[in-house]
Amino acid sequence: MSAPTPTTGDLAWVLTPLLELPGVQHAVVATGDGLVEGASEGLDRASAERVAAMTATVHAAARAFTTAFTEAEKPRLAQTVVESELGFAIVVPAGRNTTLALFAAPDAHLGNIAYQMQVQVTALTRAMNAPTRQPDTAARP
Repeated sequence: MSAPTPTTGDLAWVLTPLLELPGVQHAVVATGDGLVEGASEGLDRASAERVAAMTATVHAAARAFTTAFTEAEKPRLAQTVVESELGFAIVVPAGRNTTLALFAAPDAHLGNIAYQMQVQVTALTRAMNAPTRQPDTAARP
């Protein structure tokens, strides 16, 4: 197993277990409109922003593509995978208006990656839906 890659951004904690998987090179948490919420540190800011913007575009195109085939108005996507000679780009929905994207080497084990992405999506969804903590005013003098 490779050493963990540091992450940057508010939601970057969700990326750490993914970056520890063999073959995973970069990962991004993005909003549905293509803004960076967290990114692996090895990805410079400009690259992370391009990835986040493309993640929103790929996700929207995959939904439109599915609609064209099925005529379903708002299909729910489980994942979108783009395979190239350089590796795999994987995008999964991660809660309300959020996506999780990563890039993995061609020899990476996609089953393991897909499973861990779903584990992290569950953790992220729980964290985003947790009620806001209120200050304990009863303990103050």
